[in-house]
Parts: sequence; structure tokens; C-alpha cells
Amino acid sequence: MVTNPQSGLGKGSEMASAAIARLRARGAEVTEVCAPTPAESVRQVRDSIAGPGQKPDAVVCIGGDGLINVILAAVAETGVPLGMVPAGTGNDLARELGVPTDDPIAAADLVLDGRTRTIDLGRIEFPGPGATPMWFATVTGTGFDARVTLRANHMYWPRGRLRYTVAALAEVSGRFTVPYRVELIGAVTEGLTNPGVGSLLETEAVMVAVGNTRTYGGGMLICPDAVLDDGLLDLTVVGALSRVEMLRLLPALSAGKRRNHPEVKQFRAAAVTLTAPGAPATADGEPAGTLPITIRAVPGALTVLVP
Repeated sequence: MVTNPQSGLGKGSEMASAAIARLRARGAEVTEVCAPTPAESVRQVRDSIAGPGQKPDAVVCIGGDGLINVILAAVAETGVPLGMVPAGTGNDLARELGVPTDDPIAAADLVLDGRTRTIDLGRIEFPGPGATPMWFATVTGTGFDARVTLRANHMYWPRGRLRYTVAALAEVSGRFTVPYRVELIGAVTEGLTNPGVGSLLETEAVMVAVGNTRTYGGGMLICPDAVLDDGLLDLTVVGALSRVEMLRLLPALSAGKRRNHPEVKQFRAAAVTLTAPGAPATADGEPAGTLPITIRAVPGALTVLVP
């Protein structure tokens, strides 16, 4: 059981206490990992899985998408099921999988009573020798939406999804469009002039979001057609909008209702390489460096506990 007391602006500790008490009351043997650093949490979980003793029946994260993102480094491609007791701000992976997001007792019961499901993960590869890839479960944002997420991560008010809206309004006044180079690998979409393997898009854009799942930021439907076990990534490219146009489009972007906007294009591919000068990236709401990066869908990389 991996805990993050700071999840959800401090509600993680309360949720953890309730969930652990419930699991122990039902006879589960619980080992709690509450390490001082993300790297130490990963080390402890990895050692429990790969060590000489019996593997855990499950690794459970009590926190948000950020904590899950950290622990993916230990559980991806191991076959050990990942359970979750949502205690974060967005909880987008839990929502996608139907895990209760407001009831730690029900989520704890699901750990013991649920079934396993295998889903894909995304893997971010960075240029340069020896660079360590980064896993993600939901969405990698780049450009404007990454800047919004990074700003929202440092805000204490307002709570919940509204925090991302306030951050977006603040970021609209900053740097906006940048020249993107988007190379789709194994493309299966009709969005380009020559769709197919190696399809290339070069355009001025506000942002490019790459989704393994449909939502980020607490339910914003940025990649509304994404399927988390199809072996593919969904891309939403928002082109060269003015600040006024972006403000008008934000509600539609959040709700997944922008298919007819000429500057919003959607693609699907097995992998994508993104290049844009100075554009930041985030994965599951966590910092993921700056472009260029290559993102690949890794089929069946994670086993999860679901209803």
C-alpha cells in the first residue's frame, strides 16, 4: 500500500487510514510504503516485487494520478495488479476504470473483490544516451496544456477541476503558438494528407495532447475517442488559435465537443515523435521535461483491479 499524505491537498492521509483499516479488518496483510521521496517509494515497491520473498498480491496506490505515475516505474510489465484508492485532485485513471473516487471503503473493498484487467500504457522516450523512459497511464500534454497543468500543480485554490480552468485563464496571456513537428508512426487515421506509416504534420499549434485514456484534469475530455486497450495513442492537435479563440474553445475542449472546429485535429497512431522549441510536457499531470520526445503505446503493460 503506497500512500501520499499530500494527495488531494491533504486528504490523502485520511483516505489512507480508512482504506488500510478496512483492508486489515477484512483479513488482508498490508505493508505500507510512505517513503520520503518518489524514488524511494519506487525502490521499496520494486524490491517487494523482485525480491526473494513472495510477490505481493497487489500494489495499491492511495493518492492521485501523480502517485500512480510514480509507481508505474515499479509495476509496469510485472503482471502484479495495481489497485487504487483515489485521493487526488483529478483521479482520471480511476474514473476511466470505474473505481469509486469518493469512498475509500468501497475502493478498498474493490481491491479484494474486484477483477483484473490488462490495459496499455504510454512510454515517453527522451533523446540522449542513457535517458530513462517515463511511463504514463492517462494523457501526456505538451505546450499550452502542459503549462496549465504545471501552474495548477502549484495552486492551492480553487480546489478540484476549477483549478485547471483558473490556470488556463492565467496561461492564455503567456507564450502561445509554437511550430510543431508531429511524426506519426503506425498511423491509422485520415487526418493527414498521406496517412500511414511515417505520416508527418508540421504546423503552428497551441498544444498537442497524447492520450492513452480520454480525460485529464479531473474529467476534461481532451481525447474523447481514446481506448486504453487498443494498442494505440490518440492525439488532439489544437492549431494556431488567437487568445480570444482559445478562450472561446476551452469549454468545448473540456467537454470533447470540438470536432467541427477547423483548428482542432485528431489522430491515432502506435507512436508519435513531437518536436517544438521550448514546449514543456507533462504525463499524468507530472513534469515530463521538454520536447522533443517520442511516445509509444505499450500494449498490455499494466494489470489493474477494476469492478
